[in-house]
Amino acid sequence: MDNRAIGVFDSGLGGLTAVRRMHEIMPEESIIYFGDTGRVPYGTRGRDTIIKYTLQDINFLMQYDLKAIVVACNTASAAALDTVRGECPVPVFGTVEPSCDKARSVTKNGRIGVIGTAATVRSGVFERSLCGAEPALHVRTLACPLFVPLVENGRVQRGDIVIETVVREYLQPMRDAGVDTLILGCTHYPLLRDVIADFMGGGVTLVDSGAEAANAVRRAVAPAADGAGKTRYFVSDDPAGFSQLASLFLQEDVSGPAGLVDISAY
Repeated sequence: MDNRAIGVFDSGLGGLTAVRRMHEIMPEESIIYFGDTGRVPYGTRGRDTIIKYTLQDINFLMQYDLKAIVVACNTASAAALDTVRGECPVPVFGTVEPSCDKARSVTKNGRIGVIGTAATVRSGVFERSLCGAEPALHVRTLACPLFVPLVENGRVQRGDIVIETVVREYLQPMRDAGVDTLILGCTHYPLLRDVIADFMGGGVTLVDSGAEAANAVRRAVAPAADGAGKTRYFVSDDPAGFSQLASLFLQEDVSGPAGLVDISAY
């Protein structure tokens, strides 16, 4: 047994989809979550900036007694994971490898799509991970930059003409390419699952990168003792507005505002 907490961070609130999965499958675990809401999104930044931000996020989390850290941000996982793993004293889990493993296991026709931020797509990390293990795969990647701001503004429901139009405009090439598996390569995107699934059709399996990262952590870390785990939340901007948006991602109520962090100090 290991009762130390698990640290989780994202550039904003998308990483809460990974926390939601952790609450489902690891209710005994304590979690420290940091959302860098003052600098969201990371997906439009250069690689050096993303690495800098990721190291600061980890330095903040390492104030606490942790047994693992989850980089619940595909952009940071793509651009910075290899660098930060070498500088962190506890295991660091990203979102890319677990979601690629899942996609390879479920595809039937070998055509896999990946949607994410511009920085994630630019990095080429999903193609390297997928095709490095199985060169015969056909992988198509696509940046969807409007998804994050629309999710953060709650535009996620079926029947919302704005998000349905954007999904159709972005994902038509994926549907035309005949992918049967689509990796949601940003932890914001699971909130759009229903709209995306409606457009792509029932024959396409959607892979939730945040949930797969949570599954990987569960398999790898020593569990905490039985008992209700506690989750603490921190952000770098607007803690008062955190609870309302957080409940959208977590699908559960969050009591009280998050703690405010001056992340530049780290």
